[in-house]
Amino acid sequence: MTDRLFGTDGVRGTANSYPMTPEVALRIGAAVGRHFRNDGKNDHRVVIGKDTRLSGYMFENALTAGLTSCGMNVILLGPVPTPAVGLLTSSMRADLGVMISASHNPAIDNGIKFFGPDGFKLSDEVENRIEDIFANGACTVPADKIGRATRIEDGRFRYVERVKNSFPEIKPLNGLKVVVDCANGAAYRVAPAALWELGAEVIPVGVAPNGININEGCGSTNTELAAQTVVAHGADVGIALDGDADRVMIIDEKGTVADGDQIMGLLAARWAETGQLRGDALVATVMSNLGLERFLQERGLRLERTAVGDRYVVEAMRRGGYNLGGEQSGHIVMTDFATTGDGLMAGLQFLAAMVSSGKPASELTQSFEPVPQVLTNVKYLPGQTPLADAGVQAAIEDGEAQLNGKGRLLIRRSGTEPIIRVMAECEDDGLMRAVVGGIVAEIEAAV
Repeated sequence: MTDRLFGTDGVRGTANSYPMTPEVALRIGAAVGRHFRNDGKNDHRVVIGKDTRLSGYMFENALTAGLTSCGMNVILLGPVPTPAVGLLTSSMRADLGVMISASHNPAIDNGIKFFGPDGFKLSDEVENRIEDIFANGACTVPADKIGRATRIEDGRFRYVERVKNSFPEIKPLNGLKVVVDCANGAAYRVAPAALWELGAEVIPVGVAPNGININEGCGSTNTELAAQTVVAHGADVGIALDGDADRVMIIDEKGTVADGDQIMGLLAARWAETGQLRGDALVATVMSNLGLERFLQERGLRLERTAVGDRYVVEAMRRGGYNLGGEQSGHIVMTDFATTGDGLMAGLQFLAAMVSSGKPASELTQSFEPVPQVLTNVKYLPGQTPLADAGVQAAIEDGEAQLNGKGRLLIRRSGTEPIIRVMAECEDDGLMRAVVGGIVAEIEAAV
C-alpha cells in the first residue's frame, strides 16, 4: 500500500470508492481490532456510533464484522454526535471508539474516526501501527473466540445528561428562544432535547434526516436557513451544528453569524476573568484570524497555533495542560467537559455567557475586529500534485514577497478532501485578493 490510509481526521472518501468501501472497512475493523485486542482475552469492547448517512448502515455492518472476527465485542450506539463516542468510549470502559461520519461533507461521502480507551483520537503513531496491520493482513481468532455485537438505546441519553452537566450552575434557559440547526445529522434528537430540558424554548431545524440530506442547505457550513429562522421567529440566538455535531456556528438575534474564532475569543476572555482558563492560553490552528491573536495579547493571553485539524489542537492542549482550543471552522474543544470538539457543549457555553451577562447575542458574538481574510478552495483530481508545479511555486513565492510585513499567506492541501486551500490575511484588501487570485489561477492552470 503506497497511499496513506488515514488523513487528518481518520479515513474519509466517497462511499463505495476506495478507501470508503465495505471491503476496506471490514479490513480496517479487523486491523484495529487486532491492535487493541493484543492480550488474547475476550473481554475487549468497542463502541460504534454513526451519523445519518445512508452508507452508515453499510459501514456499521462491515466494521462490526471485522472487529468481531478479531474477538472484539461491539456495542452499537446508532446515530449520536462524534463527541458522544469519545465520551462513551471512556465512560463505558471500552478499548476503542469508532465514529462513522464525514462530518460536514455531503451525504455521498463517509468516514471512520477512531478514539482510544481514554476517549481521545488516536495518535499518528497508533494509526501507523494499524496501517501496518491493515497492509499485512490481520489474523482472525478461532471460531469460539469471535466477538458479539449488541445494540443499545441509552447511549444518546447518557450523552444528553453529560451535555447538561457541562452547563454552569446559574439561571436556567427559561425565557430564551433558541433556534438549533442539526444539519439533518447526528444531533437531530439530542440537541433539541438537551436545550429543552435546560428550559429553553426550542425551534429545531434540520431534524428530518432521510439518509441523503445531511448538511444539505443547513448546518454550520450552510447557515442561511438558521439565520433566516432566527430572524423570522424573533429568536434570541441560533446554534448551527454540522453533520456529526463537533462543529458550531452561533447566529445572533439579527441573523449575523459568528465563527469559531469569535466564539473562542469570547470564551477565552471570560474564562480568564474567572480563573478557569489554564495556562493563560488558547490553542488554535494556523487558520485562525490574526485579529484573534491581537485580541488575546491585549488581555495578557497567548495564542498557541498548531497544524490544521482538531486532533492536533487536542494534542497540543494535552501537552501544554491547556483546557480551551479549537478551529475557526467551529471545532471548539473544552477538555474540562469533552475529549474532542463538541458543538452543542460550546453552544451551551455561549448561552451561559448570555444568561450570566444579561447581554444579547449580538453583543457577545463580535469579540474582536478580524483582520481581512480570504480563503479560496481549488479542487484537484486524485493523483495530481499541483503544489509541486513550478508555476504554482513561483506564484506562492511572489505572493509571500508581496505580503512580507503586511500580512500572512497560507497554502495547504486538505487532509479530508482533494482540495488546495489558499488563505491570506492583510489589512490591504486589494493586495490580499490580488495575491490569492494569482496563486489560485496558477493552481487552476496546473490541474
